[in-house]
Amino acid sequence: MDLTTAKQQLATASATHHEPSALTKRRLAALTAFKTLALPKMPKLKFQTWPFFERQPNLTWTGAAAFDLAPALEEQVRLTQVGQVTLDAHVPAALKDQGVLLMDLFTALQTVPDLVLKFLMTVVKADENKLTAHHLAYLNAGAFLYVPRGVKVTAPVEINMTQDSTQPHQPLIHHLLIVAEANSQVDVIQHLTTQGTAANPASLMVEIVAQANSRVTFSSLDELGAQTVTYFKRRAQIGRDAKVEWAVGMMNAGNTVGEMDSELVGEGGEGDSKLIAITTADQQVGINNRVTHHGQHTTGLINQRGVLLGQSRLVFNGIGEIIHGAHGAKAEQQNRVLMMSPATRGDANPILLIDENDVEAGHAASVGPVNPVQLNYLLSRGIPKPVAQRLVIRGFLAAVLTAIPTQRVREELIAILERKLTDGQA
Repeated sequence: MDLTTAKQQLATASATHHEPSALTKRRLAALTAFKTLALPKMPKLKFQTWPFFERQPNLTWTGAAAFDLAPALEEQVRLTQVGQVTLDAHVPAALKDQGVLLMDLFTALQTVPDLVLKFLMTVVKADENKLTAHHLAYLNAGAFLYVPRGVKVTAPVEINMTQDSTQPHQPLIHHLLIVAEANSQVDVIQHLTTQGTAANPASLMVEIVAQANSRVTFSSLDELGAQTVTYFKRRAQIGRDAKVEWAVGMMNAGNTVGEMDSELVGEGGEGDSKLIAITTADQQVGINNRVTHHGQHTTGLINQRGVLLGQSRLVFNGIGEIIHGAHGAKAEQQNRVLMMSPATRGDANPILLIDENDVEAGHAASVGPVNPVQLNYLLSRGIPKPVAQRLVIRGFLAAVLTAIPTQRVREELIAILERKLTDGQA
């Protein structure tokens, strides 16, 4: 399809969907950029031929397959989406009175367009690479969370997103925008799953705007299906004395490539990025986990651990960058990979980019098989080998699991982990 025809189709679909003209203009600009931009870089992983794009892309909205959903409790803060359909968006009255918003992204673009457009695709720029441009041009699902100045949301915000792959040619291009104004606080728990077995790509983006002295904890349990090729990009812009904690369980069954970024733009900001990944069968996964220090006296931590089963491939790139002028910055990272089969291949690459003298920076990395002493000890106690291996893996991941701040997320992640390991060892 030529660019002129594609832009005409895109503009018509956007207008039919009653989108603000400002968003339509951004979509068209992104589509123009898409034609010339390159794919993002992922050292040591060849993903350039993965089917991220439909051959004849079009911006469409479809209904959702049948889905059972229990009513939200009064105290719950919850949004549930299946494909492009929002099944519920529940915010307690007390939080509504304080100005907290949780809704479908396109509903927000119609009800509070100025607020959404002020922040949408500002933390992540559409012209960063081919995948970010495509994401904005064909964005077809999303959610918006807004926490006003000084408001503390004590209950976790639950965002459940189910990819509808009951039919082919239904790409999911989902955008979660979180804005935490100054002195606010919020914990977000995202759960990503797939319904159906059709092969569909997914482009998943999270933008977090954490203004001065705010606190945002973002946890995600990713369980997309084996037929889903996924690109994800999660980035936080962290203001003065603000803190963002990431806790991600990367349990997708399909090929996945993506980036997690903490941009420490204000003095005294903190970014803490924890990630666990399990790969099975012939799956390929590549992750760039980056913390960039712009402000002075900022702290950036990366702790990611991966377990490889079957014939899978996993690449961890931990990137700590300290910009010139970021005096007093502290950057620490750990990247560790455990290979449970000789047919697997793992990479743990610590990267430090430092352009300032008055800083502290360090890293640790390891790639290797299971500790035979630990495994033999368990086997000598009569524990079956698959169970013994899972116990060793649990011990290997404990440093990240125990550091996840929310107990419920820890418990859900452990349950998913056990299921993934059992299936992977079958």
